[in-house]
Amino acid sequence: MSAVLPLPEPVSRNPNRQSDPRVVQREQAKLAKRLRRQVGQAIADFGMIEAGDKVMVCLSGGKDSYTMLDILLQLQRKAPVPFELVAVNLDQKQPGFPEHVLPQYLRSLDVPFHIIEQDTYSVVSRVVPEGKTMCSLCSRMRRGALYSYAAEHGFTKIALGHHRDDLVATFFLNLFHHAKLSGMPPKLLSDDGRHVVIRPLAYVRESDIIEYADARRFPIIPCNLCGSQENLQRKQVGLMMKQWERESPGRLETIARALGDIRPSQLSDQKLFDFLALGHRDGAVLADAHAWLAGEAHDSGA
Repeated sequence: MSAVLPLPEPVSRNPNRQSDPRVVQREQAKLAKRLRRQVGQAIADFGMIEAGDKVMVCLSGGKDSYTMLDILLQLQRKAPVPFELVAVNLDQKQPGFPEHVLPQYLRSLDVPFHIIEQDTYSVVSRVVPEGKTMCSLCSRMRRGALYSYAAEHGFTKIALGHHRDDLVATFFLNLFHHAKLSGMPPKLLSDDGRHVVIRPLAYVRESDIIEYADARRFPIIPCNLCGSQENLQRKQVGLMMKQWERESPGRLETIARALGDIRPSQLSDQKLFDFLALGHRDGAVLADAHAWLAGEAHDSGA
């Protein structure tokens, strides 16, 4: 089922922006078109959605997931293959969580949806010591609840709202803190092999999402559970990326493109490239590390 609301006139965040409604409308139409093109390109590049798919669109109440659902609904109308979209939210029972917001919004769109109720907040608050970040445990529990629901209700794809900047940030987090070159792929198979996870916003800049969400006036629900933790490593990486973009506009786009252009022979992973065979002469015996470190001269046969 699809539903597309007309773009309302945005509330401008730039005081110098032209106030002519026609200019504003054109700008927002261009933005919406760019997002549809980028999401459509990502879907095509990675084979994210196929005919007959039942896609679980994970809706958190944040700008990213609202934008993802909105663009997918627009694309669904003219997609070359038929597929189903169902919005799913996990109510983690955070104190003060406005339970009415998402159902009210989704009913206004006539979008099929389901709210999963699971008190992960109490568990995380009890288990994680005060002052420590909650994201890791919270994320695992949230993922488990969503995966279980997807398996029980026959969803073929699980759509998450991570955007281009999230993919770049995850790459640097793994590089800086886990000593590995890995990131957040646009499409992946879950560890248990039961679910295909897709990220339709993989090509979309966060700044465009912020502008789009502002224009659409999505009813944003802040995450008070983890949003108040200022010392998260991801936030530090985010600050670094913002500084880079200020000093060298376009750098993040270059890094994002690099994530899709890996050259194994120009890195150092022996599992991905056979360095031992490179330049190896027929008949030459390869000495192992022990022989090189033992400090014993080779037998010349003299």
